[in-house]
Amino acid sequence: MAKFTAYMMSEDAKAQAEFYAHALGGEILSVMTHGQLPGAKEELKDKVVNLSLIAGGIHFLMSDSVFEPVVRGNAINLSLEFATEAEAREAFHKLAEGGDVKCPLEPAFWGALYGQIEDKYGVRWMITTAGTNAQ
Repeated sequence: MAKFTAYMMSEDAKAQAEFYAHALGGEILSVMTHGQLPGAKEELKDKVVNLSLIAGGIHFLMSDSVFEPVVRGNAINLSLEFATEAEAREAFHKLAEGGDVKCPLEPAFWGALYGQIEDKYGVRWMITTAGTNAQ
């Protein structure tokens, strides 16, 4: 059985991780920079090679993208389901800071709150609550 972990490439992994820890509640667990690796290039010494983060009770991994530019896209959305409306609204509003609301957080036809945003880092998030018809 596989274990899924979101691994995000970033232009500034530390700043992005701090934003998610604030928006979703959590903490950065560890940061390793290229400077900690043997034979690291001087221009990469402060770049993040691996960062571990818990946010919203979910484990994320991140890295600065040093070999190719980060390209924003719409193929992947990170979906977070919250137990309460208050939690969903708080996360939605914090993740939307500096970003773009694609779909406001509103009641959906299936009985849940649902909204979609693209945060200021280009990551798309679907925020929802458990629907009244949830099984």
